[in-house]
Amino acid sequence: MQTRYWIASILFGLMFSLGVHATTTEKPNYASPSPVISTEHTLQMIGGLLVVLAIILSITWLLKRFSLLPATPSSALKVVSATAIGQRERVVVVEIQDTWLVLGVAPGHISKLHSLSKPVGTSEKINLPATESEFSVKLNESIHKSNV
Repeated sequence: MQTRYWIASILFGLMFSLGVHATTTEKPNYASPSPVISTEHTLQMIGGLLVVLAIILSITWLLKRFSLLPATPSSALKVVSATAIGQRERVVVVEIQDTWLVLGVAPGHISKLHSLSKPVGTSEKINLPATESEFSVKLNESIHKSNV
């Protein structure tokens, strides 16, 4: 009987000593990796997404601001030419059927400066160098009329 207790106590002692040896064999400088889904990673991902969205919105605003995006074409009304004469003022040539209208466009105000019949053989945006002096005379007359 004593041998049974003796064998049981040896086996019991070995079981506890194996646990002690297992804990002492760990590497002393080992650090477990950080979890993949953490607050820091989530905030970094959301910040990157917001930066990309801000870039897309700013490029879209710039394209609209400098009229680089083509407007939706309309069969009844076409912008033939446009030029800026100030920070917010523009002179625009608009085609309506067979008539070209020269319009002065400012914030909150559009005024007709001159009307022309459509030149033969023109279908795209063009500059009008031949009528430029005529246009400048009409523009000066319009400016002087509004100042008087």
